[in-house]
Amino acid sequence: MSRMRITVLTVPECPNAPLALERVIAALAGRTAKVELVEVHDQEQAAEHGMTGSPTILLDGVDLFPPAGAAASVSCRLYRDADDTVAGAPSVAALREAYTGAGRAETRAPANCSPP
Repeated sequence: MSRMRITVLTVPECPNAPLALERVIAALAGRTAKVELVEVHDQEQAAEHGMTGSPTILLDGVDLFPPAGAAASVSCRLYRDADDTVAGAPSVAALREAYTGAGRAETRAPANCSPP
């Protein structure tokens, strides 16, 4: 299995970027992955990278929590967890589930995401 590549897309000075990075790393739980933070400065870059709000978390270039019908955006993005709490980043549990699901043959969207 190849090493996962996780990209956290944010706007400059996004207050949720540190939380997103912390949770991304915690959710890896010993898995090997390349994790990078990419700042997106305008709408054109958002479209190019597939950012649908800050932060957007990509696994091998694919949004782990794709909001239905969302367009590229440099706006803030919130995530709704399974217990209905809202935060500026997915929970560690949701990220672990997404990492595990990404390794399966089928593609599915986690039930705990919300549009920006």
